[in-house]
Amino acid sequence: MTDFATARRMMVDGQVRTSDVTDPRIIAAMLELARERFVSEARADMAYLDMDAPVSWLESRKGRYLLKPMVLAKMVRAGEVRETDHVLDVGCASGYSSALLAKLARSVVALEEDPVLANLAQANLSRMAGDKAIVVTGPLVQGWAEQAPYDVIFLNGASEIVPRALFGQLAERGRLVAVIGRAPAARAMLYRRVGDDVSGWPVFDAAAKVLPGFAAPPEFVF
Repeated sequence: MTDFATARRMMVDGQVRTSDVTDPRIIAAMLELARERFVSEARADMAYLDMDAPVSWLESRKGRYLLKPMVLAKMVRAGEVRETDHVLDVGCASGYSSALLAKLARSVVALEEDPVLANLAQANLSRMAGDKAIVVTGPLVQGWAEQAPYDVIFLNGASEIVPRALFGQLAERGRLVAVIGRAPAARAMLYRRVGDDVSGWPVFDAAAKVLPGFAAPPEFVF
């Protein structure tokens, strides 16, 4: 039987700290959160590996993953999540990223368009985030305007397009963090809103599974 507490510590020491993520709040949150509870029991042994971990065994949920620990930690660090921040987690899946963000922020809106995953996230977050996180259901690409503006918008997966539709839900000086592009040329990007302008810059090379609705349209070929 896997010793998950040891696996969790090895994940943080071997994948997160070695990637220059030294923020004690992020380290403490990742050491505390039982990542294995956010994947199916049959996949629990994969939860702490250096890879995107599948969240479900259900055929209809293929393609939904937890971000690999190093990528998640570096993206959260890039977003500079503060204790006073209101955060939108786009594509929360089973809720791990939302639970992590809830330990760092004032409040989290966990957005999921798959109702089965939304119910799973609700159950997980009720246990692990209390009233700091709420789960809402709707198309990921539309964000969640009802609770906007957000200090941080976090994409829990990749987008092959610049998510401009979400920029309007950022607060002044709000940050949006996402993996943008298609592997092997994808990068984690940080966007910041100042007035009516949103500027972005690359943070680090990264790869992630593309979120539903964020794939680039097929190119027309003559």
